[in-house]
Amino acid sequence: MAAPGGELDLLVREGVRTVGAGAVWAAGDAGGTLGGGSHGALGRGPYARLAPGPDTLYDLASLTKIVALWPCAGALRQDGRLPLDEPLGRWWSPAAGHSVGAVTVRQLLAHTAGMLPYTRFEQLYGRAPAAIRAGVITAPLHRAPGTAVEYTDRAAVLLTYLVEDLGGAPLDELAARWAWRPLGMTDTRYGPLDAAATARTAPTEFDRSTGAHLRGVVHDPSARLLGGVSGNAGAFSTAPDLARFLTALLAPPLRLPWGEAWITESLREQTGGLAPARGLSWLYAPGTDPAEGTFVHYGFTGTGIWVSRRLGRWALLLTNQVHHSRITQSLTDLRNAFRRAVFG
Repeated sequence: MAAPGGELDLLVREGVRTVGAGAVWAAGDAGGTLGGGSHGALGRGPYARLAPGPDTLYDLASLTKIVALWPCAGALRQDGRLPLDEPLGRWWSPAAGHSVGAVTVRQLLAHTAGMLPYTRFEQLYGRAPAAIRAGVITAPLHRAPGTAVEYTDRAAVLLTYLVEDLGGAPLDELAARWAWRPLGMTDTRYGPLDAAATARTAPTEFDRSTGAHLRGVVHDPSARLLGGVSGNAGAFSTAPDLARFLTALLAPPLRLPWGEAWITESLREQTGGLAPARGLSWLYAPGTDPAEGTFVHYGFTGTGIWVSRRLGRWALLLTNQVHHSRITQSLTDLRNAFRRAVFG
């Protein structure tokens, strides 16, 4: 299935014609990558002559929540510094006396915290990072914690502040220290990227303020406003690096400061019967039965990763679909077909 010219390769080759964006894919198990490939062009105009490949850096968008923020939370949890079920206001002083003080870390990771479903940071709080932090921490809740699953970037931004406070360093430093370096993910980093890295980065959306497509600079406006480093978005990576990360979820190295216990805890239902069912940071793959244990996370730019510990498989499909259009039905169809081919 994963061989060159096999089922997955043909599926992606045909799919990119409909999606309009080039793609890099890979699939594997606890032993590593079993196969992969790339098809299509990197973009329009000057990018039409460039092809994606294993060294192409992609703006991960919300995959940053998985690749950066989630393992850092796990490292703090494993070290005994991050209680999952104690309301924030009882042990994290910035939350005391505010609505978020009633929220738990488990609820933030499962998107059941009841936080506002939008960011609008510049409109609401201005451009100063300190004002944005204060605004996120003191904002009222949208609904009572634990009553609904509602995906929001605010949960990841709040967790960023919490993880950085506990870890004593910015998130990019913590992610490199606790996840990327231990796993040999030498291409994974936060932007803005330098010229050499930008030259092999997939372009995203056209930015009217600069008159050019965003490339090497995070697409997400909230993360961009925060200097490019945030838990909700901002990381860039390649298919081989993500393959190392996903392989580690099936066979965690002993040197990881987060590992088997955190992965097992996260890859199970955490939403108390509410729909859509989620784990910690991870979503049960749409179209699958939660009992099958297949999890996914997507990025708005066009990225996606899947893992199933029950089946012992992982897969990734990286595109820069947002470079072409925000209409994503064709990408959704390709993602679902790709998931069915790998996981059933």
